[in-house]
Amino acid sequence: MKRKILAFGLFAVVAILFFAQCQKEDDQKYHYDLTFITENYKPLNYSLDGKITGLAPELLEKICNQLNISFQPTLMPWIDGYNTALNTDNAVLFSTAMNAERKNQFKWAGPIASLEWTFYAKAQNHIQLESLEDARQIGTIGVIQDYAMEQYLLGQNFTNLVYCTDNEDAFRKLLQGEIELFPSDKVTAEAALETLGHTIYSIKDVLPIHTEMIYLAFNPKVPDDVVADFQQAVDDLKENGFVRELHQKYLNTSHFPGVLQIYTEEYPPLTFLNSYGEVNGFGADLVNEIMKRNGIYTDIKLSTWSNGYELALLNPNFCLFTMDRTEIRENLFQWVGPIGTNATYFYTKAGSGISINNLDDARNLSSVGTVSSWFSDQYLRELGFTNLVSEEDPGSVTNMLMQGEVDAFVCSEVTFPTILQEQGFEYEQIVPAFTLMSSDYYVSFSKNTNESLVNQWQTTLDAMKADGTYDAIYSRWFPN
Repeated sequence: MKRKILAFGLFAVVAILFFAQCQKEDDQKYHYDLTFITENYKPLNYSLDGKITGLAPELLEKICNQLNISFQPTLMPWIDGYNTALNTDNAVLFSTAMNAERKNQFKWAGPIASLEWTFYAKAQNHIQLESLEDARQIGTIGVIQDYAMEQYLLGQNFTNLVYCTDNEDAFRKLLQGEIELFPSDKVTAEAALETLGHTIYSIKDVLPIHTEMIYLAFNPKVPDDVVADFQQAVDDLKENGFVRELHQKYLNTSHFPGVLQIYTEEYPPLTFLNSYGEVNGFGADLVNEIMKRNGIYTDIKLSTWSNGYELALLNPNFCLFTMDRTEIRENLFQWVGPIGTNATYFYTKAGSGISINNLDDARNLSSVGTVSSWFSDQYLRELGFTNLVSEEDPGSVTNMLMQGEVDAFVCSEVTFPTILQEQGFEYEQIVPAFTLMSSDYYVSFSKNTNESLVNQWQTTLDAMKADGTYDAIYSRWFPN
């Protein structure tokens, strides 16, 4: 009898401990359940030996373990996963590129990676492209339905699109000559070609398109505090090096989008890539000094202006410099500055006989060259100019001016002399025919960047002006 009592007592103790542990686990369990959805998009997320793996699943598994959330992702074709995530209240769709169409469809945590999109052709193809307009003239371009790139090209008025099932299908069509171009990032291209038994050397890149930031996309009914917990976890894992390790493992690079993104363009002498591969120039020196004084260590990314501008409109915690502060842009960004003043002219070719005395004279020209997304292009469009010929590269527009393909080129006085020199021309070969405007330029931040960070940068710039550092940097780049 005594043994039975002891056995029963031992059983009771074990049961109490067991239920106490269960209660403890319930108490520690995260307060919200999530449904995770992804697609086969190697190396970001893919199936291997029956397990979903890749950069994003490994990152999410780490976060879910920290938050005590069950992580059991479901693999679907993209279109199915996209529609399921839109119609499932607790869904998380990964890995998802943020674009203008999707931005308000989801809540976002990230970015966890970035993809540089490029038009690829078969290696033996002799296609040469200088602009998106050239790509519009190509016979066939492969796309995948509801991918961000398909949405982007449709928004750019492409009508020569051929629909493919997935990346492998697209590259198979490309290599077999069924399509002439396919837009992809290099890492995804390598993975798809490897599946097909080919290497990256089977294709060639013919034109960079734009950058996409990759996020975790949450159904809008997911509570804000849940999204904030994931955002904080992503930021922490960037800071402690885990995200860098994942990029090295899956993307073969140590570069990844940091907590703060900083972009600029080739715009000498304000910003440019020097012979050592470093982003240099007056604006770059100012931004690097501000970061140094605040203990911020973020690489500056050089890109086309239109690409950087689009990213700054879409993404939180994004810095883009240098940007002229105009009425059109005033409420689109937050501002740190001013850091300089810039006059913009209608330039004509010397000896052309073209005279511009006012805006009406400029409107009556056959063609005026501008650079896409530059403030001058935006301003002229607001004024109703219909004779604009826009390109992303100011060097291309400069050559168009000198070859008589446009009557005038709208450019700023601070950078045009350098652009001319880079294209093999002299300043004496052009004429500043008419002043369009004079404006201050700034360091800009996206609207949903933390306001305290923007204020911190402004305070630091003010201190640099007070202690003489700003003047020293200015004199270095503008000695006259």
